[in-house]
Amino acid sequence: MPALRSHALAVTAALAVSLAAASGAFAQKKYDTGATDTEIKIGNIMPYSGPASAYGVIGKTEEAYFKKINAAGGINGRKINFISYDDAYSPPKTVEQARKLVESDEVLLVFNSLGTPPNSAIHKYMNTKKVPQLFVATGATKWNDPKNFPWTMGWQPNYQSETQIYAKYILKNHPNSKIAVLYQNDDYGKDYLKGLKDGLGAKAASMIVLEESYETSEPTVDSHIVKLKSTGADIFVNITTPKFAAQAIKKNAEIDWKPLHFLNNVSSSIGSVMKPAGFENGQGVISASYLKDVADTQWDNDPGMKEFLAFLQKDFPEGNKLDSFIVTGYGVAQTLVQVLKQCGDNLTRENVMKQAASLKDFRTEMLLPGIKINTSDSDFAPISQLQLMKFQGEKWELFGDVISADVGG
Repeated sequence: MPALRSHALAVTAALAVSLAAASGAFAQKKYDTGATDTEIKIGNIMPYSGPASAYGVIGKTEEAYFKKINAAGGINGRKINFISYDDAYSPPKTVEQARKLVESDEVLLVFNSLGTPPNSAIHKYMNTKKVPQLFVATGATKWNDPKNFPWTMGWQPNYQSETQIYAKYILKNHPNSKIAVLYQNDDYGKDYLKGLKDGLGAKAASMIVLEESYETSEPTVDSHIVKLKSTGADIFVNITTPKFAAQAIKKNAEIDWKPLHFLNNVSSSIGSVMKPAGFENGQGVISASYLKDVADTQWDNDPGMKEFLAFLQKDFPEGNKLDSFIVTGYGVAQTLVQVLKQCGDNLTRENVMKQAASLKDFRTEMLLPGIKINTSDSDFAPISQLQLMKFQGEKWELFGDVISADVGG
């Protein structure tokens, strides 16, 4: 009997050892290039110079936020190594910087690179290399195409959704109006324009009296504004990046053209657009939002806003709190941190995309109430809700309900 018992104990012990070894194998850490026990290397491309340099503050905010995360111990014990390069909003430069990040710096992923033309230039490259092009800072509809581009995902509401919401508002409240459109002559501008036309439907042809495009290389859009006024349009849809948006608002006032003015969300920053244009010139401008506005007193006692302001004060004191691009950078950085937390010890590029496509009702607390981030393997559009807002005094005032306007990829 003692011999049998000792044999049974030996078998049990051997079984325990083999089970432990098996569970160890299951719990094994998995890494791709750019991730180790101590580090997660993240690449980023921003227009720190050039015609879209107002957006550069997004990258600086992200850098400050990741430093804050690192100071608190990182993510699952790993520090974020954030490598951000300037492409001056020039697609050939974007290609150069993306290659450098992927092939020389060997990052795990490229995060929140900015602009539709820049991201379009590296779209195929990132997918061929199977490197996540994650939460791109552009609302083009094409980023929501998991079937053909499984390594690319947007973050903000898409442009077509936004202009469809404006079109709904125009048809309901100003069905007999004449619409003049100013748009940037690239994928970004054309995407917004398509959403507007789709939203107006059969009435687009009769309501839109002029579609005027401009190039980012032009010093000003003043001559375009004069031309648009000459059409007699009573609605102006302004599809421009910050520098040109401020010029357009100023020029409207200068030539006393007072149409109902719709301004795309990507240029609704008070600090970068409305203030330089002159608050008095922006009264009544309508835009759409999905993020809280620091200037709006209704958020004074909001816990999410208090947390954001504490971050600014401690970790990014040089940031202008009225600059909505800082709120954007903060929100998207928080979303990436959530994805990396969900990855646990499986930091493969495939798992990064899997976790990014598994966000359920996630909220960065700077999102407007009622807006949540949801993704799936067939839906790469994290945010698809917006609320209209009007510029009054020195701030935006929200009105109406949160509107969903899903547009498929």
